[in-house]
Amino acid sequence: MTPGSSGAQAFDAIIVGAGQAGPPLAGRLTAAGQRVAVIERQHVGGTCVNYGCIPTKTLVASAHAAHLARRGAEYGVGTGPVSVDMAKVKARKDDIMLKDRHGVESWLDGMDGCTVFRGHARFEDPHTIRVGDQVLTGERIFLNVGGRAVVPDIPGLSEVEYLTNVSVLELDTVPEHLVIVGGSYIALEFAQMYRRFGARVTVVERGPRLASREDEDVSATIREILEGEGIDVVVGAEDVRVSKRNSEIGGFELTPRTGADPITGSHLLLAVGRQPNTDDLGLDAAGVQTDGRGFVVVDDQLRTNIDHIWAMGDCNGKGAFTHTSYNDFEIVAANLLDDDPRRVSDRITTYALYIDPPLGRAGMTVSQAQAAGRKVLVGKRPMTRVGRAVEKGETQGFMKVVVDADTDEILGAAIFGVGGDEAVHCVLDVMSAKAPYTTLSRTMHIHPTVSELIPTVLQELSSPSD
Repeated sequence: MTPGSSGAQAFDAIIVGAGQAGPPLAGRLTAAGQRVAVIERQHVGGTCVNYGCIPTKTLVASAHAAHLARRGAEYGVGTGPVSVDMAKVKARKDDIMLKDRHGVESWLDGMDGCTVFRGHARFEDPHTIRVGDQVLTGERIFLNVGGRAVVPDIPGLSEVEYLTNVSVLELDTVPEHLVIVGGSYIALEFAQMYRRFGARVTVVERGPRLASREDEDVSATIREILEGEGIDVVVGAEDVRVSKRNSEIGGFELTPRTGADPITGSHLLLAVGRQPNTDDLGLDAAGVQTDGRGFVVVDDQLRTNIDHIWAMGDCNGKGAFTHTSYNDFEIVAANLLDDDPRRVSDRITTYALYIDPPLGRAGMTVSQAQAAGRKVLVGKRPMTRVGRAVEKGETQGFMKVVVDADTDEILGAAIFGVGGDEAVHCVLDVMSAKAPYTTLSRTMHIHPTVSELIPTVLQELSSPSD
């Protein structure tokens, strides 16, 4: 008998967390004849469905509609005064999100061989998990527990109300002045979104530039776009402090650094990073190793140091996106069920920043490639020279591709402009095929599109110093 299993319900597999990796893995395992338990303590669908991609991109769409309506005259279209009904915007977001959540719930509830348990899971030993009064044992256990917003140690924060990426989604009125602490992807998307809804917005970033993982030209263009829409950007905020204003005035004051003038705001959003939900699972009882930041340590096939336990999604530190989580599922399923030895190290880093216009990214930045000792060639073209962008009246941004000068391998790309989140896949697919850049530079694309200019960019490669 499995240790700790007396009186327990036995399963072939236990999946802790019903995010983007858990439900499809349950589908594959049950289809293979296994008895599976799925444990979820809050909402099925995880971050993506409930607090991430689905609701935020729905709000981005509403914000884009408001922005385009205000620009109607540029296209010869009279729209009249434009107003935003935030309650209706939220209702639309909720409707789309709930339909998505209910779809996944119905799938799991109707899945033969799958039992869904609602509650918080804690390990009692390597094979045993308690959920409330119920005890489950599993031959294999898969962790898909996700992450949550980091709440930084800011002096005075305990005295004021603040929002995270979860609670900000519940706003049904437009803030008077939204102050956002953080200058990365979540912060930037909410900044532009709420500015377009009509709020005054200030972004406060500790470092010297926004989106610091990107090349400097990307960071500079992001700032130019946001400031062009009336968003205030404060960088070098190395000593942030907040204090509550008196009750008659309301709101708060935020001082970004010693000696700086305070910023007065009505709503404070914290968007300084994410941390894994691994601190309350009883991982010590299972012997599962975590790193210094709390991420579960996994090998190239997502197995932990305990042979029968795997970790997928945001909690393993291998990616913080829906697509990386789903790809984790595919890797685990391929190895367990298909005799297909897929590995995390085989995938190419790719993601998007969904400000408008979007940034589509694949592979290395120029800085990363140079730091890795690669001799690089770079092709770059502003979106003002992309016919499709000009026709649409959306010419902000640029496209850039990085190539290894010695091997002709495409190392990375930043397609920052209208359609960039879609067009970048042209580059990503050639990179995945391990084909030389000439495969793409000599390919005929459809006109007029954004993608058609990528071959042209690759025909204009030069040294970054040129």
